[in-house]
Formats: sequence, structure tokens, C-alpha cells
Amino acid sequence: MGLELLAEHGCFGGVQRFYSHPSAAIGMPMRFSVFLPRRALQGETCAAVVYLAGLTCTEETFMVKAGAQRVADALGLVLIAPDTSPRGAGIPGETERWDLGAGASFYVDATEAPWARHYRMHSYLAAELPGLLAAELPVDGNRLGIMGHSMGGHGALVLALRNPDRFKSVSAFAPVAAPSHCPWGQVAFTAYLGPDPEVWRRYDACELIAQAKAPPFPAGILVDQGLGDPFLATQLHPHLLEAACAAAGQPLELRRHRGYDHGYYFISTFVEDHLRRHATQLAAGR
Repeated sequence: MGLELLAEHGCFGGVQRFYSHPSAAIGMPMRFSVFLPRRALQGETCAAVVYLAGLTCTEETFMVKAGAQRVADALGLVLIAPDTSPRGAGIPGETERWDLGAGASFYVDATEAPWARHYRMHSYLAAELPGLLAAELPVDGNRLGIMGHSMGGHGALVLALRNPDRFKSVSAFAPVAAPSHCPWGQVAFTAYLGPDPEVWRRYDACELIAQAKAPPFPAGILVDQGLGDPFLATQLHPHLLEAACAAAGQPLELRRHRGYDHGYYFISTFVEDHLRRHATQLAAGR
């Protein structure tokens, strides 16, 4: 079974689509959205950027709020936004908290019951979804970038750092940069991965950068952070990512912006910069 088209909308000369498909990695249906630029509709196989959304979001959030399609069409980029977790897995309490369970997968492969059966988002995003995109849509699987926001910024960094052969460019908006050291990450990692912080290191961007034998992204990582973000001091810790990159020699452009908070007014302001950076890096890898 392949993709089921749920909806399609004309958008900036391209098309915005929403799909469902059965997922082997997750063990139940998953949804994602995709924007196809005019070049893709005209038969060109295009570079693509996967966007991972944050806590409580869905596959619709970025496509509706960020205003990214105009730039993506001009650049000839496909945009993909998967859902943030499985839905309806039948796990007791999976919808009781906004920071754990549905809408809050933290993009890991859970190892702890009852989450381990379906909460396998890392495998889904690292292997299954890219393969499906390349097989079913005009997406060049060799020119794939990834970016995300908040929990999704964490997911984008970790997926890229663990799979640099798959994702050739990476950026983030206000990422949970050191999840082992903040309440959001500690709650999620304990539930999904167990209580051992050594296990958490596999899904912590700062730890992965420190463990790398060579800088995995020599062309650089772009991170934007609003200084008016209410979660900056307690949950995000970009200074730890900055320090880890400096120690490892990983180029990082961390831009701090006065007057911007954690929401999509912030993301929509700087998303063009991110897409242009991805387009340049993905073109260089052709």
C-alpha cells in the first residue's frame, strides 16, 4: 500500500498536499504534508527539506503558519512536514499531557513500554519516510535537508548528526539544544528511553557533536534563537550547543534576535534565510 492523498490545494504556483500512509516503522498509519513547487509539477526531481514541528503540533502547523511555500517555489525545493508522533496508538494516557505522548514524540525510537511498540520516529524519519518520498514523489533522495523548531529543532539536529549521509544540510529554530539538561527532555527521555542518562546521549545533539570524529557538517549549521523566548533559559540552552560546536570544530551560526519569541511570527521572519541556506548546500552536493 502506498500514499493516500487526503487533500490538495493550489499554493504559490505549486501544490500543497496532505497524505496518509501505512508505516512499517511505526506499525500504524502516519500523516505528512508536502509542498511541490512548479519545477516538481513540470517533471523535475527536486531537492527537499524535511521540517520537524514542535510540541503539540501536527503535519499542518508549518505549512499553514510559516509562509514558506513562496520561497520554496522560487528555489525549486520540495517541503515535507511529518506529524510529530503516532496518533491513536491506544497507549494509556498518551493524550493526557502536552509534553509527552501524542504530539510529543521527541523523534526518538522508544525502548520502554508502553511506548516502544509505536513510538519509533527516528527510524521512520531516517529511513522509511525518505525512501517513500523518493519512490512516490519527485524528490531527489540524495539531496535531502532537515530543519525544525523547538522539539523539532532537537529532532532535526539529532537526525542530521546521526545520519549525515542521509541529510546533507541542517538548521533549527529555537531548538531544545541539550535535552538531557532540561525538564522537557528529561521527562520525555525517562519515559521513552528509561532513566539512564548514558542512554539519552544518543539523542542529545550536544553529546553527538562531542562524540563525532570529525565535524559532520563542515558547511555549517544555522540556528536562530529569539531573545524574547520564554523557554530560552529553562528549556533550550543554545549556549551549550554553541560550546559543543566550538570544542568540536563544527561550524555553527547561532543568531540571537531581540524582540522575537518562540512562535511562528519568529519562524516566518527567518524561514527564507533557512531555505536559501539549504538550497545552496543541497545544490553543492549534486
